[in-house]
Amino acid sequence: MDDNANVPGSWGKGSLGNDSSQYGFGQFYGMAGSGDGANGDDFFVPSYLRHSKYVERLHQAHEAKAAAQREAPPTQAKGNGALSSRSSNASLPKLAPSHRGMTYEVVEHQPPEDNGGLTPLPSKWAEADKNQAIEIGPDGLEVHFVGGSKMHDHEGAATRTDYPITVQAGIYYYEATITSKGKDGWIGIGFSGPKVSLERLPGWEPESWGWHGDDGNTFCCQMTGKRYGPTFTTGDVVGCGINFMTGSAFFTKNGVHQGNAFRDLKDINVYPSVGMKRPHAQVTVNFGQRPFVFDIDDMMKREREAISEAIISTDISSLHPHIDEKSFVKELVAQFFAHDGFVETAKAFADEVRAESRALELDIDISHPNVSMEEDLDGTNRQQIRAAIMDGDIDKAIKRTHAYYPQVLRDQSQVYFRLRCQKFVEMIRQTAELLEHPPAKPAKSLNGHGQGHMDVGQTEMEVDDPKSEVEDWDKMEMEEADISVKYTELLEETIQYGQELKQEFQNDSSTEAAFKEIFSLFMYEDPRKSPQAHLLDRASRVPVAEELNSAILVSLGKSSSAAIELLYQQTEALVDILAEEGGPGALINVRKDFLR
Repeated sequence: MDDNANVPGSWGKGSLGNDSSQYGFGQFYGMAGSGDGANGDDFFVPSYLRHSKYVERLHQAHEAKAAAQREAPPTQAKGNGALSSRSSNASLPKLAPSHRGMTYEVVEHQPPEDNGGLTPLPSKWAEADKNQAIEIGPDGLEVHFVGGSKMHDHEGAATRTDYPITVQAGIYYYEATITSKGKDGWIGIGFSGPKVSLERLPGWEPESWGWHGDDGNTFCCQMTGKRYGPTFTTGDVVGCGINFMTGSAFFTKNGVHQGNAFRDLKDINVYPSVGMKRPHAQVTVNFGQRPFVFDIDDMMKREREAISEAIISTDISSLHPHIDEKSFVKELVAQFFAHDGFVETAKAFADEVRAESRALELDIDISHPNVSMEEDLDGTNRQQIRAAIMDGDIDKAIKRTHAYYPQVLRDQSQVYFRLRCQKFVEMIRQTAELLEHPPAKPAKSLNGHGQGHMDVGQTEMEVDDPKSEVEDWDKMEMEEADISVKYTELLEETIQYGQELKQEFQNDSSTEAAFKEIFSLFMYEDPRKSPQAHLLDRASRVPVAEELNSAILVSLGKSSSAAIELLYQQTEALVDILAEEGGPGALINVRKDFLR
């Protein structure tokens, strides 16, 4: 057998070579390589924010950004003297007068990173946002006081984090371990605005709040303190939290809640901040990279449960005054079945509800879907198209759409383009699957002829027929050759289809991002392990099927979404509005909390 007939060991290579640019795809992904990436991933999610919709979006944006960076062309490496990401674009320091006649640096904060318009969570102390008497450790979490011991009573040294606290978290919390109190224990833990002087301890300036370890007092935007709790010293863990729903802030000490320290915190834009003013003072902070001492998870859980209970107990009778809540929900389900073309399922569901109601003597009824013959046929046609897409047979879906609804794909060019792209992805999947289970060759026994069998209790030994084993090996080699031929043929067909697709839509600039995404699959030895592997997931067929179904419904003069889908979309929008100012919506994740 020809040596070149072996099944290729990596994607996009083999007899076709590995230079994808010759097929016209290289320009879309910059020949980025395998995408393994040398950069570390320091993204983290504090445990108490795992259910947060904001953090969920932040994580999605981070993943998309990381994938884009892996695919981007390599850039010139930074030199040893490169500035940090914050200081590289920072404005020159400006001197502004304080209310005491002194001058201090005003640090102009960088705009948020490009994370889909979302501000990342605080993750470390900012080198570009600290007093010169403060030294930040290599990990960005340790803070040392390196100044002199002759500071005046009204002076101090402070630092802030790389990003502000987002109100859309609903509740934010961090902890600081007092590694060393230094002399006199003058350490402040709290939060402050972006332009607050860094020559004061937290709480001593307007837009600044803090709890101080030397006297246990809290300070709210002034140097006059208020009795709050105990002092803290070396070895203590001090926590600081803000509840944006109630507009209050609280502190903890060694896992014990000390009560609310500040109230009426409205329209604030603040950063976590620590300050100190004596030699040898040192603090190590935890922004959620590891478990907290205080059980903030339980506090968040109780807040979320209270909101969920309030939602569940809400009376919705005004939404549909003629029927009760259970019947209303069943009506929504029945309408969803009918809307998506499951006509027979909708009828069966209505019949089952009636039967159950009669058996239990309940006053629950839903209207039987009033479906005409034409609508019944339409539902069947749409289901056939959906089934074809879900089976990965895009050609069949396009053919039936043209047959049943000839104007849809002509009028909806983006839907047609989405279908064509999905076919390309299906061809990629089929090609990759050929490499998944290559034929296994029969194992040889110690005598080199094949597997044998011997019963220890018997004197007879059974050994495979050598002639039969040779035939098995020949069969395996033939199967390998067949797979190699199929692989090569399908790969060539996929490349040709991709070229035709690109040629067809070359004048449509809106397709560039989609082309870049699907063609990047060629850059990986195994596309199923690439950053775009989600495209090969069979679940990716669902949005394509739904988009085409919606386009068909619109062409028929019907709503593109079922009533229950519209209700879900409106609920998500309202929750987002309620979360904007840190309200109850910040603690609700509709999909995770109510749809699982």
